[in-house]
Amino acid sequence: MAKKEAAAVARPINTTSKSAYTWHLVKRNWACYVMMLPFFVLFTIFTIVPVVLSFPLGLTNFNLVQFPRFIGLQNFYSLFVNDDVFLIAIRNTLIFAIFTGPFSYVLSFILAWLINEMNPFFKVFFTFVFYAPSMTPSAFVIWQLVFSGDSYGYLNSVLMDLGIINTAQQWLTDTTYMMTVVIIVQLWMSMGAGFLALRAGFQNIDDSLYEAGAIEGIQNRFQELFTITIPAMGPSLLFAAVLAISGAFTVGGVGATLCGMPSTNYAVHTIMNHAQDYGSIRYEMGYASAICMVLFVAMLVTNHLIRKALSRYTD
Repeated sequence: MAKKEAAAVARPINTTSKSAYTWHLVKRNWACYVMMLPFFVLFTIFTIVPVVLSFPLGLTNFNLVQFPRFIGLQNFYSLFVNDDVFLIAIRNTLIFAIFTGPFSYVLSFILAWLINEMNPFFKVFFTFVFYAPSMTPSAFVIWQLVFSGDSYGYLNSVLMDLGIINTAQQWLTDTTYMMTVVIIVQLWMSMGAGFLALRAGFQNIDDSLYEAGAIEGIQNRFQELFTITIPAMGPSLLFAAVLAISGAFTVGGVGATLCGMPSTNYAVHTIMNHAQDYGSIRYEMGYASAICMVLFVAMLVTNHLIRKALSRYTD
């Protein structure tokens, strides 16, 4: 019996048939798939199914009371032609995506790299310090105190004591400052799962690669970074980039919490806020689905571009 099992394991796999090879791997690692089954079920119900249904619903007039009525591309036409607030939301979302996406990604990488150079105690301590803000939404209360629009707000109080300003500034209602404030808070909260993925990526690099690099003539840490570290972290870099893009395009909670919804002159109103407005407040689910589909396509295209840009590190 043992000989038959050994022969079955040693038997070459027909790699010309990808489906047969995949099924062979599934059968060999069935225990792992059973353990992942609860996640896949929940992911399918709460992520895949809503995404799939959003496109057909986006072609209807649906208010959760009456049966959906097919109207074709009218929702999409109204979005780009008649909805001025949606155009403002696109502009704001792009601003957030440009500033919070790449900046948070680069900042996460730099911090993970610096922390990786510390001793074990400080690695754990600073990893927790930078990751904690992403787990504590209640910290918005602190930021509301910092940017409070009266003289008791921390920032106003400090600036007035220093003589920089004479009167309290309305940081959360004045359109001059609102975008900057929300970007700062969003960056502060951006050290989430992507940051941890980069930390894990640094930890998983084989030390023998650095030893081989030293033999080949690498003389400092910056040469190690670009010739060894970054190429060895391809999967972690891609995973963190996808999370950074997703977080940048779906930003909206910070602005709604700090500046209200809708914000003054829609200064920090994003596509996600627009979808929440029509879906959760007005219950125009067909229109909200069209908004979500536009956002999904934008994220899909951006993720594809990022995958191509990082493909040389992941192949």
